[in-house]
Amino acid sequence: MVIFRVFSAITFVLLSSCADFAGKPDQLEATDVSIKVVEPKEKSLQKVEKSSIDPDVLFMLMTAELAGQRGQYDIAIEGYTEAAKRTHDPKLAERAAMIAMYIKDGYKTNETVALWLSLDSKNLTARKIAALSALKMGDKQGAAEHFNSMLAIDVVGFEAALQELAGALQKDGKVGLIYDALEALANQHPGQAEIYFMQSLLAMQMNDKGLAERKVQQALNVRSGWDKALLFQAQIAVFSGDLAKAKSLLKEAIGKYPSNVKISKMFAQVLIKDHDYEAALDVYQGLIANDPKDWESQFAQGLIYYQLDKDEQAESLFESLMDKPEWKFQAIFYRGKLAEKQGDVKQALVWFDKVTEGPLVFDAAVTGVSILAKDKQYAEADLRLSQAQSKFPKQKPQLILVQAELYNQQKQYDRAFNVLTDALLDFPDQKELLYTRALIAERIDKSAIVEADLKKILAMDSDNVESLNALGYTLLNQPSRYADAEQYLQRALKLEPNSAVVIDSYGWLQFKLGHAEKALNYLQKAYEQQQENEIAAHLIEVLSSMGKQGEAKELFDKAIKATPEDEYLLNIKRKLFSGAHQ
Repeated sequence: MVIFRVFSAITFVLLSSCADFAGKPDQLEATDVSIKVVEPKEKSLQKVEKSSIDPDVLFMLMTAELAGQRGQYDIAIEGYTEAAKRTHDPKLAERAAMIAMYIKDGYKTNETVALWLSLDSKNLTARKIAALSALKMGDKQGAAEHFNSMLAIDVVGFEAALQELAGALQKDGKVGLIYDALEALANQHPGQAEIYFMQSLLAMQMNDKGLAERKVQQALNVRSGWDKALLFQAQIAVFSGDLAKAKSLLKEAIGKYPSNVKISKMFAQVLIKDHDYEAALDVYQGLIANDPKDWESQFAQGLIYYQLDKDEQAESLFESLMDKPEWKFQAIFYRGKLAEKQGDVKQALVWFDKVTEGPLVFDAAVTGVSILAKDKQYAEADLRLSQAQSKFPKQKPQLILVQAELYNQQKQYDRAFNVLTDALLDFPDQKELLYTRALIAERIDKSAIVEADLKKILAMDSDNVESLNALGYTLLNQPSRYADAEQYLQRALKLEPNSAVVIDSYGWLQFKLGHAEKALNYLQKAYEQQQENEIAAHLIEVLSSMGKQGEAKELFDKAIKATPEDEYLLNIKRKLFSGAHQ
């Protein structure tokens, strides 16, 4: 039976400081434009001196206000609109527009916003609403005209305003409309670097890395050495998997801006992603030398020490951060991770239970369950999981995954499958639930469900490398599906050419196709990157098939010594070294 490999959890991620300068373009939050639309009956019109207003207008306003309070919004809009026309007061037009937006009447919204702008052409909020409306209707030229006005009103805030619009349109799949409207704007303002930069962000959101690279370069051509664009250029290289290019760009940027902390921190993060931990340590040490109160760099240093198994240095740094309010609970969490690494389950739980605030509260609770399960204390793990389910009701899907893993570790695969199937009734499009059910379904020979679940994920996210790899890998069980498997694995390899598990899967495919030498090259590369037991098992089998029994046995002895109960290695032992052949 083929067993899926779950991608290794990445200990280090790009720290939040990177988001300050550009943010991940493919993860812009889908928020509405920053306009607060209040339910009309909850907002009263400001009192107006009766003597300062025409009696007819006053009557209109009173009628509109009463209509709004009674939910008669059409009458309210008409009243405020007519009053705005007579008094030329933009606030009354704004009121009418907000009610129209509240009841989601597109026609009335356009009408009242047009009036609002005719009375206050420099109102940025009105411009954003008008631009959003134009984009939703596919009016690129109209949107470009509003963008032009927004740029003239607020050059500094232009980028943030466009990101708000992109967020509002992301869920509708219309981000490309903003890009096209900006193209028209760029023709009018060829010397405006912000336009090209925003196009680069949008291109990344549209998963077009090549276009993103060209547009950020255009921004740099206009504004040479712009630190924000240089950083994003490096980010694009990281997202594209070209770490060498990212490092080169960042070194160049550091040369231009040696005191720019954000550039140095991103350089350190790229070094970490490239597994060059010692070089990253040097960068952080330099940052700390310049600013001894840079707690973020100290925390990152502690994480590197943790990764390098320099537990004493890591412990010292984490404990020194426990009296820093912003870092206290993160430091406590990783103090618990150190105890977990050292096999002290009891002490690890003590630390995790102290994480009562901050971003890692849920992680601490789940990690407590996980380490008890690994220690085969299943009753205590179940108890903690039940407590977590009561404490974190909004994290139900994640806790279902933990519950399924508990059953999986106890080899109760049917129970794991059933709990995931029940959860998918409530969360039918939850990718992690689908992926995990596919893993379990493979164990209980439900191959149709394996394929269906993974294909459903790919229908939602065609570039999901985990699912591409898993589907391609499991299809290797069926010789008639090797061609399909190759398509999936080639796409996964193209998207993540440096992923050890994808390289391993592709190498295993080559072995299945009878290309032993080619398979050996891929599998050796995968094992050099990640000494994982299933990769080792594949490599051992290929070496053995090529008559390299000595190398195969040497690798097997090394791997089995480190993990004597590993199922992959025990299977390969039965297959190759115990006289059993399949």
